[in-house]
Amino acid sequence: MTTTLLAPSRTAPAHRRWYRQLYVWVLAGIVAGILVGYFSPGVGIALQPLGTTFVDAIKMVIAPIVFCTVVGGMAQVENLRKVGRVGLKAFTYFELVTTVALVLGLVVMNVLRPGDGVNANPDTLSVNQTVGGYIAQGESKGWGDHLADIVPDSVVGAFAEGKVLQVLFFAILFGIALNLAGTQGAAVAGGIERVGRIMFLVLRFVMYAAPVGSFGAMAFTIGKYGLDTLTSLGKLVAVFYGTSLFFVVVVLGTIAATIGVNIFKLLRYIREELLIVLGTSSSESVLPQIMTKLERLGAPRQVVGLTVPTGYSFNLDGTCIYLTLASLYLAQAVGVDLSLGEQLTIIGVLLLTSKGAAGVTGSGFIVLAATLSTVGTIPVAAIMLIFGVDKFMSECRAFTNVCGNTLATLVVANWEGVLDKGQMRKALNAGPDYIPDVADRLDVPETVETGELPKYWSENKR
Repeated sequence: MTTTLLAPSRTAPAHRRWYRQLYVWVLAGIVAGILVGYFSPGVGIALQPLGTTFVDAIKMVIAPIVFCTVVGGMAQVENLRKVGRVGLKAFTYFELVTTVALVLGLVVMNVLRPGDGVNANPDTLSVNQTVGGYIAQGESKGWGDHLADIVPDSVVGAFAEGKVLQVLFFAILFGIALNLAGTQGAAVAGGIERVGRIMFLVLRFVMYAAPVGSFGAMAFTIGKYGLDTLTSLGKLVAVFYGTSLFFVVVVLGTIAATIGVNIFKLLRYIREELLIVLGTSSSESVLPQIMTKLERLGAPRQVVGLTVPTGYSFNLDGTCIYLTLASLYLAQAVGVDLSLGEQLTIIGVLLLTSKGAAGVTGSGFIVLAATLSTVGTIPVAAIMLIFGVDKFMSECRAFTNVCGNTLATLVVANWEGVLDKGQMRKALNAGPDYIPDVADRLDVPETVETGELPKYWSENKR
């Protein structure tokens, strides 16, 4: 049986009034947090649990959502070679774009040189307990550790600890097994699809707390570190934000234009997610929502399920920019004159160590410590110089990472020839509130669920 009209849940809603828009309340929470943290630092610091609890609540559903999405997509793939092809294209794109990000940071630092004149003596720097822990973790990390981190010690452990890359690894294997199991596998896959829809409903409930979480996280940041912390290293922060903005608008904008995407429309489309990232300093806080919105843009579930979670470990453009800027800033600040060859060596090391960075607060410091200890030309203790402003740069890192991974998925889908560009243009023109409506284009079986519409369109559109 088919129907030419969609159920109410599939119909694009009327435009919501401004006071019912999530991004408005998230923005209000961020502003309120800044004010509370600035005028009452003690209260701001005490509000930290609001931010951490919200991020933890999001992380609670990330692993199940990634598992259900990937397994559901893998079980529907007719040719498993397609999975390997998509993965290869994704990794090729990740490597190329992150290399551009690293080189851009190198060029900017050699031109602007914000660390000149600091004249810091690393021998006099006192490393606190927090930074000492980051350094210890970074120095103990080798290339083999990054490879080993992909494979979980146990399936339960991967879910319990929320390690997205490990969950993704298991989900791919499980999805392939279901695909090969025939009708028995199809029955299990159908059950997992239903669980996935329930998990997205849980996520919807959690997202109602986004304004409160952003308020608490921003109040803590300002209360703990203070806006005056920015003055001592304001030049470095300004260079980082400016470089990241250039990367998103110019570099990513150019890549987006090659597939017919206006970068500003894409940023508007994910504006709620970007504001949540700015408020919480964590790109993981919006991973499930980004996956949902990419499906609405016409990217098939198989591509979204593989590219987005993988990109959160291997396509961290903002983190790459930060690592290059931080490494060269510290060298300039302590008076270490790096030759071009030594700078290129740092880039080469970062191409490996940056791939082990998770999109969470603190990971950038760990990778930076690992890089400096590997290169050996810059004292690792020098990272104390930027510890005070690292929190203010983590928002920009996460922001850039989310932008890069959103575009990466569209590029890979287009490269694979499965991106529904008509659907993408309609969604980008409509904005963040867009919900797919196919009533005027083709008959859709009642058995097709909303989350399966992008795949159905790409395979059955007239």
